[in-house]
Amino acid sequence: MGAGPGPARTPCGGDDVSGGSVLITGAGNGIGASTALAFGAAGRDVVVTDVDPGAAQVVAHQITDAGGHATFHGLDVGDSAAWHKLAADLEKENRLPSVLVNNAFQQVWGAAHELAEADWESQISVNLTSIYRSVRAFHAGLVKHGGSIVNVSSVHAIAARPSRPAYAAAKGGIVSLTRQLSVDYAPEVRVNCVIPGSIETRIWSAAQGTDRELAASIISLGRLGRPEEVASVILFLASDAASYITGASIVVDGGQSTWAAV
Repeated sequence: MGAGPGPARTPCGGDDVSGGSVLITGAGNGIGASTALAFGAAGRDVVVTDVDPGAAQVVAHQITDAGGHATFHGLDVGDSAAWHKLAADLEKENRLPSVLVNNAFQQVWGAAHELAEADWESQISVNLTSIYRSVRAFHAGLVKHGGSIVNVSSVHAIAARPSRPAYAAAKGGIVSLTRQLSVDYAPEVRVNCVIPGSIETRIWSAAQGTDRELAASIISLGRLGRPEEVASVILFLASDAASYITGASIVVDGGQSTWAAV
């Protein structure tokens, strides 16, 4: 796509309810669930997807019980065929997304020499290649609607910690891929990224008190973040309030990545 002034944009957030649905991956819990609820509260038609259909169903029902509109779909983001089936189903329903939030992730710990190759490949597939699959499946609809993509990376993209080689590589790749997609699909589609730090999700639910205290001690704001604090940034990036932002990566980590040792 060439340079030059773009077409009039379809609003992608705020109070707007037109211009296609909002599709969120990994939306059964954590940041994904909070993001789905935020878009639902903003009046958007939300497609809640997760590898666990039951978890997606719970979130979708929370949105509809509050008077919003949402459906749930099981989606293994590592399966190309599943992406194309979902795209075909949504096209039949006239619900192709104008906002795509790539949030699904997988994390397996282990130093590179210890990590099984299957675990390496799976993490790259779920965390990074899934974004490629999402664009292939929904590119046409995003262009039609003047849409927005928001990718969810991680503080591990910019601040290394032990035993996360594949996860860090994939999350770092998301930052680079975001910039590349923002160039390839401008001016019709804006593509941005959020980089969350330590957020109160189920990963932290089993953490011991000392682990949580250590995590908080290396965060400038002195606490873990809340999923809704990341969701609000995603909602902003997808909205017309961010209409002049593309190719950006916004860190939402309470200052965690500013410390010399994290």
